[in-house]
Amino acid sequence: MMYFMIAIGGAFGALSRYGMTRWINSYWQHHFPFATMFINVLGCVLMGVAFVIISERMPTLEPYRPLIMVGFLGAFTTFSTFSLEIISLISMQAWLSAISYLLLSCVLGIVGLAVGMAMTRFF
Repeated sequence: MMYFMIAIGGAFGALSRYGMTRWINSYWQHHFPFATMFINVLGCVLMGVAFVIISERMPTLEPYRPLIMVGFLGAFTTFSTFSLEIISLISMQAWLSAISYLLLSCVLGIVGLAVGMAMTRFF
């Protein structure tokens, strides 16, 4: 059952990532991979929220951790794509974009996770 939950969550996470990427890219026409960065940061915020809710607030939801955290959020966040996009920017000699993207994604992702946890603990 756990593998089924991960698969279902993963399918919805991947579809959500794809839909959001298309939607964001329809408004943002630039070589900087803003959609992937935004999705990674949002995914980190949601991971922080899910972690606090499941681990601290409502431990009865623990059986749904594979569905939400491993499946959905694991497929929704896109760090493999993130890595490929950095290499692509470097190969295009877009050094400033590559470094900015790397640093902003990492720092904002960590901040997003902390914000998600703090918000959930506060409310």
